[in-house]
Amino acid sequence: MTTKKKRSVHTDKDSWVVIAPDSALDTGKSEEEGDPSFIKLKNPATGSSSLYLFGRGDVTVYEVKAFSEDFRSWFIGQTVQRDGRLLYVTPIDPLFLLLPYISSTTSEGKFQPVEQMVVDEDYTGCTRLLLCKHGLDSLHHVADEKVVGGLKFHRYNQEKTLEWLKKKVQRTVRTLKKSNISVGGGVKSSTFVRVKQEDATEEDYLRYAHGLISEYISEDLSKDLLKHLQYVYLH
Repeated sequence: MTTKKKRSVHTDKDSWVVIAPDSALDTGKSEEEGDPSFIKLKNPATGSSSLYLFGRGDVTVYEVKAFSEDFRSWFIGQTVQRDGRLLYVTPIDPLFLLLPYISSTTSEGKFQPVEQMVVDEDYTGCTRLLLCKHGLDSLHHVADEKVVGGLKFHRYNQEKTLEWLKKKVQRTVRTLKKSNISVGGGVKSSTFVRVKQEDATEEDYLRYAHGLISEYISEDLSKDLLKHLQYVYLH
């Protein structure tokens, strides 16, 4: 597990206190790699604006979540920062961020270059996702691919997407069991409780893991995934 350190991240307008892996804030060794930067993108679950951190050279993308309490501030250097939020930075699979753009072309039913799919006037920073090799290399999990003249073209595939998400759920279930996370009735997916849960059923784990994964996909896709999981495990 990567050691996390508390440090401040400065921009021209503001400062924050961030808990993040060291790798998230490593600066580039060359101008081509670039430094880490915060960018607002479309949240894949809600469609609203969310903050993400692109690591050095856009190799890794991190989601930024804020924990806040009333009447909190920070001493940063010789100044007092009134924004008392504590930001948590954790890696996110960039394919989750690409998926809304890829799936939005499903009605067209044709193969397209990914550069033509990932376009957003409201969040122009989405083009940074095209520099994330891991995300581009994973497109085959959610789309059909074909190569013409050395160029790749893609078309959204719902069945592939559900299978990819199912595997995400399965890996999450294994992690929950290994970590002894309570998944019984009344426990919300957004709240982790490290306690032995001997009475939890396989369905409890699946539903809990489904809830976690649903925080990164649309409501409609979440419903389709639940149906897919029920079909796979109840038949």
